[in-house]
Amino acid sequence: MTTAIRRLVLDVLKPHVPTILELAEALSKLGGITGVNLSLSEVDQQTETIKITIKGDKIDYLAVESVIEDFGGVIHSIDEVVAGKEIVEGVETAQDR
Repeated sequence: MTTAIRRLVLDVLKPHVPTILELAEALSKLGGITGVNLSLSEVDQQTETIKITIKGDKIDYLAVESVIEDFGGVIHSIDEVVAGKEIVEGVETAQDR
């Protein structure tokens, strides 16, 4: 039995082409995904760094990774994973300040 991933936040490096519009559309077509948010955070001469936030009922990480790689992207890090029956929001603690 596997636990369903409900939210996934990724730091991704990709070439300028294809665009983040095309990548967002491709990711949103995957099963188990209800929403996708791509934010551009850094641009250099040949690449761009983007933050990808995906929300859904049962996100297939390997399928997400495959789409990103098909677009020439590389996942630098998995910055957040939420799994289980409901989405639990993080809380700020004294160490976060």
